[in-house]
Amino acid sequence: MTAVTPSEDTAALTAERFRTMSVTQPDGLGPVSTEGLPPGPRWPAWVQTLALLRFRHRFHHYLQNTYGDAFTIRLLPGGRPLVMLTRPEDAREIFAGDPEVFYAGKANGILGPIMGEHSLLLQDSGQHKRARKLLMPAFNGAALREYADLVADVARAEVDTWTDGESFRSLDRMNRLTLEVILQVVFGVTDEERLAALRPRVNATVDISPLVLLGWGEPRLQRFGPWKRTVDNQVELDRLMYAEIRERRQVSDLAERGDVLSRLMMVGDEGEGALDDTELRDQLVTLLLAGHETTATALAWALYELGRDAEQLRRAQAAADAGDADGLAYLEAVLKESMRLHPVIPMVVRTLMKPTTVGGWHLPTGATVGPSIILAHAKTSNHDRAERFDPDRFVGQNPAANTWIPFGGGVRRCIGAGFAQMEGAVVLREVLSRYSVASTGDDVPKVRNITSVPREGAGIRITRR
Repeated sequence: MTAVTPSEDTAALTAERFRTMSVTQPDGLGPVSTEGLPPGPRWPAWVQTLALLRFRHRFHHYLQNTYGDAFTIRLLPGGRPLVMLTRPEDAREIFAGDPEVFYAGKANGILGPIMGEHSLLLQDSGQHKRARKLLMPAFNGAALREYADLVADVARAEVDTWTDGESFRSLDRMNRLTLEVILQVVFGVTDEERLAALRPRVNATVDISPLVLLGWGEPRLQRFGPWKRTVDNQVELDRLMYAEIRERRQVSDLAERGDVLSRLMMVGDEGEGALDDTELRDQLVTLLLAGHETTATALAWALYELGRDAEQLRRAQAAADAGDADGLAYLEAVLKESMRLHPVIPMVVRTLMKPTTVGGWHLPTGATVGPSIILAHAKTSNHDRAERFDPDRFVGQNPAANTWIPFGGGVRRCIGAGFAQMEGAVVLREVLSRYSVASTGDDVPKVRNITSVPREGAGIRITRR
């Protein structure tokens, strides 16, 4: 495969992606039989879709309390069934399922207009296997150790701007910090002028309401209001990213650069060659959306929870002060517990390419099936005293298999899981070695795009140690 350089008319390319990927059915498999599916509400599909997108935390718990460990939600378009399962053994079946049958890319189709057809999250079968093979070297252990120093530099620069005694929404500060990590460590951009151009475009891409997500299925809406602003923003972000890719291909020191983009340009395989410009763009946007807001949200919840428990804060600060491998391992446990107690992503889904039995249910071709992360993390049968923030669950051990699944599982487990956990631990070390934190009020999750974030921004007050 030779490198493809998109034309300067990125507006046409972006508009075409929104048009073609918006009008396509999520799985392209036609009508789906609803006979024999687990029970579920009989409300209109648009009501169930709105409930899932807007009120997902309460909705998941309501459905389990009403229908048990397996239930069916019917979604737009056309009342297509989403079968949710909540037992660890069911999650194991899904994660271990034949990737030629359990398609994750089709199930994530709603993200297509932003991420693009080459996104690792949207590919299946051989295409997914190839893309994952090409991306893996940028996320192996050696690469992560090199990224850690860069993350620490970015975190220190952020914490240097804080003022003793101030109160703020930790979500805002963590979003700002992890955005810099993405732009500098992943994209390899350090020029302030370019960073200033990219920041607002990236933030606008992340801050999308569920209503805009639904509107992607109606291309006519893309001429109006928030849908038009979303397309216009993506046109400009694509222009900036393609310009960065084109220029990066011309540098003479590519092999010496340590950022993810440069590493991705260096990889290839014997059969098909390296990633072309469009593939690079799609994978970078995927890393941006999957690795920026999610890590920021987990960090914000971690600081919020530490600020509510003096003993947990003391232990985390001792780990930060130690600065060694054991200290970082404990801070990683803090991050993992934050992700358990406050799931950022609600579920992991697969679309079935042929009739399949999962959890004892005989499911038809085209049905989407997956475990609820929200319920798996909240079940007392999975986690003792599940309502408590307790990092010791992850100190020297891990919860039982398939009871902690923020990164999914199987061959589709998030490729950036190691990066996210390393980044979170390093950021916590830089914050807690210099400041104590105290939460300034209660908080609950709210839905933003496909993720959930603290409604009040996880407010904290910081005090210099």
